[in-house]
Amino acid sequence: MKLQFSNNPLKILEAHSGLSALLVEKSDYDGIWISSLTHAASKGLPDNELVPLKERVDLTEEIRRITTKPIVVDIDTGGDIRHLPYYIQWFNRAGASAVIIEDKKYPKENSLLENGNHQLEDIDIFCEKIRIAKMASQEMSIIARLESLIARKSMNDALLRANAYREAGADAILIHSKEEISANEVMEFAKRFKETPKCNTPLVAIPTTYELPEIHPFSIVIYANQLLRASLKGMENYLEGKAELAEVEDIFKLVGH
Repeated sequence: MKLQFSNNPLKILEAHSGLSALLVEKSDYDGIWISSLTHAASKGLPDNELVPLKERVDLTEEIRRITTKPIVVDIDTGGDIRHLPYYIQWFNRAGASAVIIEDKKYPKENSLLENGNHQLEDIDIFCEKIRIAKMASQEMSIIARLESLIARKSMNDALLRANAYREAGADAILIHSKEEISANEVMEFAKRFKETPKCNTPLVAIPTTYELPEIHPFSIVIYANQLLRASLKGMENYLEGKAELAEVEDIFKLVGH
């Protein structure tokens, strides 16, 4: 399913399995996010590109079988630039509506790590990744994820990169921030980016550590890890003897019998 950008923001929720995707399918959310963090964590592994992207292709295919909604896939740094066109084609065939590539050097560390070592990719190299991905993408959207604010670079660095990625052909720009509570960073970026002459590139936000105001300029808002975090808390509560369990019949109602 092709991703549609409009003035009405799409709300996209994370799923890390067919079961969690079924819950999103039956919800009011507009689409499904396949996250590198929750994909790796569900395997008991760290989010540092240890899990091969081919396994995320398989998860995309699994989720596409049970959802009619758009699927947006986190593909980390995209890996080796020579492999990127193959991955893009595979994600397209698996049913992804869009993939998001982040502008860090391989292997990345998770953006929310308190003391993460975030090394940004050279702008020209990342622009070449965007161009290669676009050539292989067919109708699937290619979204460039900006990590300047995560790496504690300047707002000017973020804007410089955003405009380079836009000119390289990115269908949308994701500005990532882990500012706590306030959305000032991403709102300032959006305002200044939209002031660029002839700029109509859609923007994407991931408000994990902050809250967006009710009125904002983002075309897509991704809730990137909430279902896995809820699942983890539920399992911990069960082990501590204080969880409320779903009935087995609830599982049958969801997945069939």
